[in-house]
Amino acid sequence: MPNLPDLSQLSHAQKDELIRMLWPLQQQVQDLMAQMAVMQDRIKQLEGRLALNSKNSSKPPSTDGLAKPAPKSLRIAGQRPIGGQKGHSGNTLRQSAHIDHIVNHPSAARCPSCQGDWANQEIIDRRQVFELPVLRAQVTEHRLIRSTCTCGSVHDGHWPEGVNAPAQFGPTVRALAVHLNQHQFIPLARTCELMQDVFGLSMSQASLQSFCQQAAFTLKPTVDAIGLAVQSAAIVHADESGIRITSQLNWLHCLVTDKLTWLGHHAKRGRLAFAALGLLAGVRGVLVHDGLAGYKLLFCIHSLCNAHHLRELTFVHEQEHIWDGWAKEMMDLLLQAKAEVATTNAPLSAQRYAWFEAQWEGLLVRGETFCPQHYPEGAPRGTQGRHKQSKAFNLLRRLRVHRDDVWRFATQKDVPFTNNLAEQALRMSKVRQKISGGFRTQHGATTFFTIRSYLATMRKQGACLFECLISTFNGQPTQPQLAW
Repeated sequence: MPNLPDLSQLSHAQKDELIRMLWPLQQQVQDLMAQMAVMQDRIKQLEGRLALNSKNSSKPPSTDGLAKPAPKSLRIAGQRPIGGQKGHSGNTLRQSAHIDHIVNHPSAARCPSCQGDWANQEIIDRRQVFELPVLRAQVTEHRLIRSTCTCGSVHDGHWPEGVNAPAQFGPTVRALAVHLNQHQFIPLARTCELMQDVFGLSMSQASLQSFCQQAAFTLKPTVDAIGLAVQSAAIVHADESGIRITSQLNWLHCLVTDKLTWLGHHAKRGRLAFAALGLLAGVRGVLVHDGLAGYKLLFCIHSLCNAHHLRELTFVHEQEHIWDGWAKEMMDLLLQAKAEVATTNAPLSAQRYAWFEAQWEGLLVRGETFCPQHYPEGAPRGTQGRHKQSKAFNLLRRLRVHRDDVWRFATQKDVPFTNNLAEQALRMSKVRQKISGGFRTQHGATTFFTIRSYLATMRKQGACLFECLISTFNGQPTQPQLAW
């Protein structure tokens, strides 16, 4: 960079020429400074987008790729030690009182010392081996008998209910195939291979698909009843997730309680889907959700998932480079309130809630001081929400506007801190999509979600899913308990 000339040695004409040369650069510098500010803001946004992962946002773990972030838990260290927890019964294999076969192991046929017969033999120890029998299908042949009387009349027998073809699979075979495919997520071809290898049954993929459709048709009234029962529950969890059907993005919706699960799909995510599925509008209790705009239009009591808030606060604390620690303190305050509610198994007292409320208000004010609303150069004031804002500002606005819904877990009994029940209900369907890549038809998706709703409900209620499917193919599916 050249040195500044000695201005005292310049003539007036030279100074005038220098001023005329530098004057236009003043505007260029201002323009470049404005462009640099825009670019710095853009770089910050892109860096924040690259830093998003399943630990600090709502992105699923499957999007983390090979560069998965190090495991990070929000639990307090030592709160739940590694290994079996106190009171855990365990699942150690124990000897059974029901014995199918006995094999005795004497030392020898006669006494090795004198070759005489044994005077007495007693059992000194027992060991049991649990083994499967030879797994081969049993074929039952039904024969229709025609009887002729001495009077000349002829009478034919009748086939029992369910025996409809010259050769067919029984309810147990169909139940096992559907269980493997629809609950264990073994693909069609591999399910058929397993049935052949283990049981010697040659089954086509088309047959397996027809079994699934038969089960879904039989279970539809039961699943409809589950949906109505969830709708009338005191606390309902709702969530949605993208799902691929016919290579197009659709949305899987769920409504769940701790004992019931209902799943359905629709091409839309928000209000249109809610109206078409016809259940959410009837919820009158507490609806726990993640804050999607469509939920807020429903006439019920709302409770927001704080797991989402903790993840977003983690992002603000780690990535926004705000030197004030208000985001971390907000996380600690929420977790402290959660721990107190869990300890007493009751809402916070009025005095204790007032203390938390005062602390929360102070943190909101601090956060808003460091993350004010942003207005682009020349934009009119007072148009909140019309200009792109930072993640920190948007989060603070949500936490302030919906403060009562954020703290619902601390003010109303049995309202959970998170929406984990709904997320768990969606997780297995996402696993199914990860294995098979999606659904080829709308009918196939409906079949899967119908069966999945029933099996998830029965699993929550402690039933044996295999026996439930057998009862389904016998035409009388085991019914869940709908009122709790």
